[in-house]
Amino acid sequence: MQAAQNDFSRGSMARNIVRMAVPMTAAQLINILYNVVDRMYLGRLPGHLALTGLGLCLPIISILMAFANLCGMGGAPLCSIHRGRGENQEAERIMGNSFTLLLLFGAGLTAACLIFRRPILYLFGASDATYPYAEAYLTVYVLGTVFVMIGLGMNPFINAQGFSRTGMLTVALGAVVNIVLDPIFIFALDMGARGAALATVISQGCSAVWVLKFLTGERAILRLRLSALRLRAGRVRRILSLGVSGFAMSMTNSLVQVLCNATLQVTGGDLYVGVMTVVNSIREVISMPIQGITNGCQPVLGYNYGAGEYGRVRKGIRFTALLGVGYSLAAWALVMLLPGPLIRIFNSEADLIAAGIPAFRIYFATFFCMSFQFIGQSVFVGLGRSKQAVFFSLLRKAFIVAPLTLLLPALGMGVDGVFLAEPISNVLGGLACVLTMYVTVYRPLGKQEQG
Repeated sequence: MQAAQNDFSRGSMARNIVRMAVPMTAAQLINILYNVVDRMYLGRLPGHLALTGLGLCLPIISILMAFANLCGMGGAPLCSIHRGRGENQEAERIMGNSFTLLLLFGAGLTAACLIFRRPILYLFGASDATYPYAEAYLTVYVLGTVFVMIGLGMNPFINAQGFSRTGMLTVALGAVVNIVLDPIFIFALDMGARGAALATVISQGCSAVWVLKFLTGERAILRLRLSALRLRAGRVRRILSLGVSGFAMSMTNSLVQVLCNATLQVTGGDLYVGVMTVVNSIREVISMPIQGITNGCQPVLGYNYGAGEYGRVRKGIRFTALLGVGYSLAAWALVMLLPGPLIRIFNSEADLIAAGIPAFRIYFATFFCMSFQFIGQSVFVGLGRSKQAVFFSLLRKAFIVAPLTLLLPALGMGVDGVFLAEPISNVLGGLACVLTMYVTVYRPLGKQEQG
C-alpha cells in the first residue's frame, strides 16, 4: 500500500517533485539551524573571537558531512532506481551497505580529529587568540561524529522511499533540541563554545535515533536489516562512485573555506575571518531552499528513469529548473538589498559590519547563477551519472574558486579578491554544468522518448 502511494511514475511530475521538495526544503533549512544557531548565540558573546573560532571549525564539519554524503547521496539514488525497477531486495542491500560504511567512517574520523585537532586548526587559519574557542568547540563536536553519519547519511534513504515529511521531522527534532539546549549550555551553565558543541551533539543523537527507529519499523518500504549490512565489493563501488559527487562538493567546500580563512588571516586578520564566518552562514541559509528543491527532484527523477518514463523525466527537469532559477533570483535580490540587517543577525559590532557590507555585496554578486550548478548536479546524481556529477562538483570549487582565492589577493586585490572568487565561479561553473546537462542528458532523453 505504501509502495503504491509512493509510486512516482503516476500523477503530475510537478506535484510529485513539490511533494518531495517542500518537506526536504524545510528539512534543509532546519538542518542549517544546527550550526547557524550556534553562531548566532556565540556571536552575542563579547567580541568576535568566539564566532571566529567556530568559523575555523566549519571546514572540519564540512569534511564530516562529506563522508556522510559519500554514503547517503551515493546509496539513496541507487535505491530509487532499483525501487523503480521493482528490485526492493537489492535496494535494501544498498541501504544496509551504506549504513555499515557510515559506521566505519564515523569511527575513523572521530579518532583522526581528536588526535590531530591542534595542527589542523592552525593549518586552517587559527591564531593564538582564536584557537582556544575553536578547540573547545571541535573537541566536543567530533565526539558525536557517528551521530552525524547516521542522521545525515541515512536520512536520504527515508526520502528515497517517498517519506519526505518523516525526513523533515528527522532534522526538525534535532534542531528543536539544539535551539532549546544552546542558551542553557552557553549562557546559563557558562560553557561557551563547549556548550554550543554539546547541545549540537545531543541534538544529532536524537536525530540518529529517530532515523534508525523509522528504517527498522513497520512503516518503511525498504527496511534496514542485519542481513543487508555485510559489505559486498561491487555494491560498495557503486555506492561510492555515485556518492563521490556529494563527497567532492563537501570536500571542495571545506578546501575553499580553509583557503579563504588562511588567506584572510594573512591579508585582513581575525576580523575578516569573522566576516567570512557570517558570509558563509548567510550563504548556507539562502542556498538551502534551492538544495531542497533539487534534492527533492532526485528520487522522483531516479524512479521514473528506472521505470523507463523518459518523457516524465524531462518534464521533471524543466519544472525543477524553472522553480530553482525563480527562487535564486528572489534570494539574490534580497541579499543585495539588505546586507546590514542580515549581518546583524550574527554580530552587531561596528567594525565587523563596516567590513562585512562591501564583502557581502561582492560575494553574492552573482548568487542567482549558483542555481545552474545545483540543477545540473541534481540531474546527474538522480540519474546515476556519477562521472559527470563528480567532474562538476570539482570544477566550480577546486578548479575555479580555490586558485582564484590565492591568485586575486596576490594581484593586489587584498581581502576583496578572496570574496570575488565566489561570484566568478558561480557564472563559469554554473553555466558549464547546466549546459552540459542539457546536451548530454535532456536532449538524448527526448530522442529515447520518441524512439
